[in-house]
Amino acid sequence: MSIISKIKSNPKLKKMALAFLIPSNEHRPRLWVRIFLNPFKHKRGKRSIIRRRTRLDVFPFNEFELGERSVIEDFSTINNGVGNVIIGNRTIVGISNVIIGPVLIGNNVMLAQNIVISGLNHGYEDITLSPSLQKVICKQITICDDVWIGANSVITAGVTIGKHCIVGAGSVVTKNIPEFSIAVGNPAKVIKQYNVVSKKWEKTCF
Repeated sequence: MSIISKIKSNPKLKKMALAFLIPSNEHRPRLWVRIFLNPFKHKRGKRSIIRRRTRLDVFPFNEFELGERSVIEDFSTINNGVGNVIIGNRTIVGISNVIIGPVLIGNNVMLAQNIVISGLNHGYEDITLSPSLQKVICKQITICDDVWIGANSVITAGVTIGKHCIVGAGSVVTKNIPEFSIAVGNPAKVIKQYNVVSKKWEKTCF
């Protein structure tokens, strides 16, 4: 068993390690972690850009990768505290996006402004406890290649968005979207799909 596995499996060691990495009552890594650990742990592709006013709440115990020629714009937040955040090549993360792992984003993806993509949920079932104190539930979000997501959209935990999908502005995606589809609304529903026979985008009944 590796040292990391031993720490994760021992509650006392895990608590000590987290205190060493994260200041009390905060959700971002200590300065020494950002300077001395993260640059060696995480992967950035050639000619990738992370704007100066991006908030990188990334920790060395999970993965963070940014592909070649990808851009994360100002005022965005990336958090891998509860799951990996992997972003492919030539992908744009727009201004003020929030991405909380576990999230896998493919190549040539366009994320407009003010989008929330979160693989994290809190339990709420125990009415004697605030949801903030209940168990964290994480489900992988997958956004495949060539997807375009409009401004102010929300992608919820466990969702997969297929290749070459378009998600309209202001949509809330709570279920999987099949490839080559256009989805809009709250909750988002597919309104068009590409027909490989007719080679046209056709309206769907919903």
